[in-house]
Parts: sequence; structure tokens; C-alpha cells
Amino acid sequence: MKTRSAVSALLLVSISAFIGCSKQSSETPPPAPTAIVDPSTAGSITGTVKFEGTPPVFRPIDMGAEATCVQANPKPIAPPVVTLGEHGALANVVVYVKSGLGSYRFDTPKDPAVLDQVGCMYVPRVLAMMTNQPFEVKNTDPTTHNVHPIPRENHPWNRSLAAGEAPYVTSFPQQELAIPIVCNIHPWMRAYLFVFAHPYFDVTERTGTFELKNLPPGTYTIEAWHERFGTQDVTVTIAPKEPKSISFTFKPADSQ
Repeated sequence: MKTRSAVSALLLVSISAFIGCSKQSSETPPPAPTAIVDPSTAGSITGTVKFEGTPPVFRPIDMGAEATCVQANPKPIAPPVVTLGEHGALANVVVYVKSGLGSYRFDTPKDPAVLDQVGCMYVPRVLAMMTNQPFEVKNTDPTTHNVHPIPRENHPWNRSLAAGEAPYVTSFPQQELAIPIVCNIHPWMRAYLFVFAHPYFDVTERTGTFELKNLPPGTYTIEAWHERFGTQDVTVTIAPKEPKSISFTFKPADSQ
């Protein structure tokens, strides 16, 4: 006959095993998506992003503490926070599918997303890529830079890159938007990195245009992000093979 203490011990072991199994099952990741977009039914969303109003004026960057940076920029330059093209076209706007996308599987691009350091500035100012895609950081300048992304979901890192050093290549496994990238040596240097779990994103250039192609039919929330003017959302429904055109217009904060 089992003693009361033996029964209690056996019960405790059973409860512990149950809790352990429950915890393990709750932490099991969901199955990976298996659906593939059918290109024969896919549509697209294209459009433009513009700015209306008087653009903000920024004080020229003081690079006096770094002679190499002064030599690379003989004329004063302002922070490229608001970059405009013809007819108010707005650059450096990230346009992407915010919601409405089903559980699809997407291939990871093999070509790297490249961030360079030219004239003591990050180029490009805004960069977008997919999760696990190679992220390559170059230093074209004849001086040392410090590359310091500040993510919230991905692992943070901080790395110096000397002149002539081979590019640093890494990746980001988690989707995360608007990751600031700074340089601890040159405090005026700043960039933003967007990491998406899907390929439906684009970054506008001075033409202000964007394209989201090979989209499966459905209803989507399309978001446009700008570092100074915030975000705007538009709901779009596309039928099979249907092309849709949309536009975003940003204005100064005091006029909205």
C-alpha cells in the first residue's frame, strides 16, 4: 500500500508533467504558410504620393567636427527629411499592404538590400526589405562610420565600419517597421529600415510613384508612411487581374 506521502509525491510529479506539456504545446509555433499566389489571377496597385503646402525648412547640418565630411560637402546641406520632385512629388514614402493579406508563402530575395554611407550621409534615407533577406551595409567614405540600428522586435547591434572595410552583411528575422539607424560618430546621420514578411511594399523616389504588383484578389488596407508627416491609410478592393490606381497627399501638420 502506498503511503500518503508517496501518493502526494506522485500527484505532484503528474501535475508538473501536465504543466510542462501544456507550456510546451502553448509555445509551439504555428505551421508555416503554404498558400502560393496564383499569378494568373493577381492584380496590382499603383499610384503617386504628393505634398501640398509649404515644405518645412531645416537648418543646414554642422559637420565641422569631421574634416572628411566637410570636404565631401563643400556646400551646406540640410537633413533630407522632406525630399520633393516635380509638381510636389514626395520621395522616401513607404507604401505597403498593412492588412488584408491571407496566409501566403513568399520566397526570400537572394539579392541584398544595400545601405551605403556616402558623403557622411546614409544612402538611401529610407530602405525596405523582406525578413531574412540579406542586409548589406557599405562604407564608401574615406572615414570610419558607426552603424547602429535600434529595433524593438529584432536583435539590436552596433558596429563600426572603417574606410575600405568589406561590407557588413546580416539579416532581420522579424517583421518590423521604421527601425531607426544612427551613427554614434556622426550624430546627424539617420536612416529608417522597414522589414516586411511579404513583398508588397515600395519606397517612392523623386517621381513620387509606387507599385505593388502580383497581389491576389482581395480587400486591403494600404498604408503610406513618411518620417515627418506620419501615415495615411486607404482601403482598396481588387478583383482578379484588376489594376487599381490610388494616391496619397500629405500636407504640413498645421494645415491638416
